[in-house]
Amino acid sequence: MSLTPHTTSPRRSWSSDIFLVTFVAALLFGIMLGSRELGVPDEARYSEIPRQMVASGHYITPRLDGVLYFEKPPLFYWLQTLSIRVLGLSEWSMRFWTAFFAVLGCVAVYAAGRSLYGRRAGLLSALVLGTSLLYFGMGHVVTLDMTVSVLLSLTLFAFLFAHREPPGWRRRLGMWAAFFLAALATLTKGLIGVVFPMMAIGLWIMALWDWPILRRMYVLTGFCLFFLVAAPWHILVQLKHPTFLHYYFIRQHFERYLTDVAHRYQPFWYFLPILLAGILPWSAFIVQSLRFNLAPAWRDRAAHAETLLLAIWVGSIFVFFSASDSKLVPYILPVFPPLAILIGRYLDARWDQPLGRGDRWAFRVIAPVGVALGAATAFVVPATRPSLDPHAMAIAMAMLGAILALTSVAASWAGLRRGLAVGVCTLAAGFSLFLLGVNASAPYLDTRSVKTLALKLRPLLTPQAIVACYGWYYQDVPFYLRRRVEIVNYKGELGYGTTLEKTPWVMRGPAFWRQWDSHRTVYMVTSRSTYQNLRKRGIRMHMVAGNRFNVIVGNKAS
Repeated sequence: MSLTPHTTSPRRSWSSDIFLVTFVAALLFGIMLGSRELGVPDEARYSEIPRQMVASGHYITPRLDGVLYFEKPPLFYWLQTLSIRVLGLSEWSMRFWTAFFAVLGCVAVYAAGRSLYGRRAGLLSALVLGTSLLYFGMGHVVTLDMTVSVLLSLTLFAFLFAHREPPGWRRRLGMWAAFFLAALATLTKGLIGVVFPMMAIGLWIMALWDWPILRRMYVLTGFCLFFLVAAPWHILVQLKHPTFLHYYFIRQHFERYLTDVAHRYQPFWYFLPILLAGILPWSAFIVQSLRFNLAPAWRDRAAHAETLLLAIWVGSIFVFFSASDSKLVPYILPVFPPLAILIGRYLDARWDQPLGRGDRWAFRVIAPVGVALGAATAFVVPATRPSLDPHAMAIAMAMLGAILALTSVAASWAGLRRGLAVGVCTLAAGFSLFLLGVNASAPYLDTRSVKTLALKLRPLLTPQAIVACYGWYYQDVPFYLRRRVEIVNYKGELGYGTTLEKTPWVMRGPAFWRQWDSHRTVYMVTSRSTYQNLRKRGIRMHMVAGNRFNVIVGNKAS
């Protein structure tokens, strides 16, 4: 990828650049997309719900193992059902939309960076985003976070470009596009789809003290479009389940944010190290980038209004989640696209310049930090992380640690000796290889998947046979068995759904043991420790399949 100055290079068409960014990002996010089992619980959950939609033909009400599941809205599930219909049921098809939005995010960041700051800044912004550790990782995992993050970024970019347009149909369509995309984000992961744009744009208007912007946003027609898209599903579900809106908005939004009801409390500073680690390897340039962008943007807000909005977007979302009593690592992902543009703009400005003090410091720090992280990857991870194949994991982690250490040393040397451009290209190339290695090594770090056990059980099943998860809900079991399972001595996130309608397949131990001792064929999926405890109690069980952590046993000999 050529990163020659946009002021002197031959002009390339937008279509050529977009094709290039799409192609490179598709390789980065598409390689080995279906090479590992679905992760538990998130990947399995967000694959099983759409599988049940397709199997049942009911697409309005989400169900997890047949139990009503209202924690999240349905847009991502609907996209997943489209994958199943067109591509079939597989790990690759279930991860398709996550990878698609990851690629779309890189293209959108390129387009926004180029429009605001020039071609090279756009290319560097896409490079920074696509090779950031957390963004890359979430681009290979079936969750809602990548989809909602990209939709939120598209909302921001649509507003930015519409705001830059003179009065007319282009501005109106751009503003309507922003409201439409916010509605899609809301249908993906709830109120943040509209709260984040309103929060960032509101703070930006106050910083500029330019209240006439509100008149240029077509707020009335925009919100009509927003509700036309986002409201119908909520209304339909509420009409059928009168307690839905209270559970969905009060419990899943406000109580989760304001209290520790979800048991995800972390200190206020939790997302600072997450951000620095997640933006690796570009965290070496984050301080310089923020100083470079924020100082002029604040001093002359009218002249740097777009840069100010990008910075406010990053800062407001970061503070919003930091103040919450419920924190998970992927929550911070929506700040990455605009942050990548700010870093890309800085790298573009310094591309042909002699190294400044901040750049020399960055390249000097990259080597020792990279070597330390490489050593931790090679030695600490295998020693502290259980695996189904410890020997293979040790080899994989050693290779990853070596790649990370060599990349950091090479990038430091190249940056200090040959300049920022060569150092950045070396860092991007080496870290991309490291990221691909992480993806290839991921199966060795997952001890909760029971895919191999479920596939051994599937040929033995008859329509009348019962399969039960005992003591825990193994969410990949119904996906790989292509059928609903019974759940014994566990409710967890299924608790609310079981209060809305009868779910006899979610039961306590006594009811299950009556089935176990009946004439019916029953199979039980449980942990190896639970299996051993049940054997000590004299429970009659016949081994079907097992690994170091979990087993499948039957009440009858196969």
